[in-house]
Amino acid sequence: MSSLRHVKKALMISALLLLLTLSLGGGVASKGNDQAATYENLRLFTEVLSIIQSQYVDEMQPKDIIYGAIKGTLRGLDPHSSFLDPEMYREMQVETSGSFGGLGIEITLRDDVLTVVTPIEGTPAYRAGVAPGDRIVKIEGISTKDMQLTDAVKRMRGKPGSKITISIVREGWTEPKDLSITREQIRVQSVKSAELEPGIEYIRLRQFQEQTGSDIETALDKYNKDKKIQGLVLDLRNNPGGLLTASVEVSEKFLEPGKLVVYTEGRVRNQNMRFQASGKHVYTDFPIVVLVNQGSASASEIVAGALQDWGRAVVLGTQSFGKGSVQTIIPLSDGSGLRLTTAKYFTPKGRTIHGKGITPDIIVEAPKPTPTAAGEPAPPPQPLDEQTRLMDQLKKDPQLQRALDLLKAMKIMDKTTRPPGTTPQASAR
Repeated sequence: MSSLRHVKKALMISALLLLLTLSLGGGVASKGNDQAATYENLRLFTEVLSIIQSQYVDEMQPKDIIYGAIKGTLRGLDPHSSFLDPEMYREMQVETSGSFGGLGIEITLRDDVLTVVTPIEGTPAYRAGVAPGDRIVKIEGISTKDMQLTDAVKRMRGKPGSKITISIVREGWTEPKDLSITREQIRVQSVKSAELEPGIEYIRLRQFQEQTGSDIETALDKYNKDKKIQGLVLDLRNNPGGLLTASVEVSEKFLEPGKLVVYTEGRVRNQNMRFQASGKHVYTDFPIVVLVNQGSASASEIVAGALQDWGRAVVLGTQSFGKGSVQTIIPLSDGSGLRLTTAKYFTPKGRTIHGKGITPDIIVEAPKPTPTAAGEPAPPPQPLDEQTRLMDQLKKDPQLQRALDLLKAMKIMDKTTRPPGTTPQASAR
């Protein structure tokens, strides 16, 4: 009798949780929903749960079964929606803080395969040679097939100083390669800057964090204090994104007040949002070239798309990643949570980013990495983060070299076409 009450209680909890999941997934139930059919499907689920409880070879805790069912429900929606148990939910809260223990790698699911968006510059994964587009097929010998994205993140994060082995596959390789990597405390400096040549500045954004907007303003003001900026290279290559608010703050530094930066559309009314430039501190008197590649995702694509749509910048490089959906974190009563896709991003001119990415105005391929003699993956191109190494690195980076040449040509054109006493044009086109 006690066992029967236990099962009935589990069934009631599971029904309530699944109903909550379905309700949140749809936002507001449409008028055409057949409520009877919904309850019929819930009855089927509770029937399965009852059979598992009474007949499965091993005794299962009701919460484990329910958690598994919810994970399956979320996984069936899209690669970015997932269920977060209480531990994962707490872990999720450190993602945008700029400091965490792990490998320093941004991952996603692409065609149901765990795929590297980009390694974070200067981190263990970066130094080990992990590159954008690599597919992670095993973590500590465990296959990533059907592994939830949040599970993979949880497995790769850990105590600094501990080691982990991941197996990766790269285009052109005949078999996976194992990489043994030592975890570190990951601290991401989102903005790095340097001078390419007098008047032409270089700013690299590695991730969009809470302070990125103010950091980029500080970098621009530093140059403007000593000399007038005549051109800017904004490097968003291998930038996996971050905070939506930070991408808007960066974009509005270069757009006139009132210009639309990005808008979102979802099924729920409060997910339909428009973000416009505020005009608090604007830099519109020099041309910009934005660099992107397949490691540029999410917030990076918002910035590149906005500046491209308004003719404020020339986008140069290769096709960006194409991650243009909005995930909302929804807390649940037991300390767990849902990471649910609730909307999609669109550029000011209505272009969808999701699954397509941003197409550069000028396509310039990066040089292919050369494998080492031992067959280990070659490290990605080194970042241009130190003034003393900048010119040497410039010779090895055809995308940056092309951007510099383009800005120099704009400077010459501006001098030859602008009447004396007038100010430079704001547009980069």
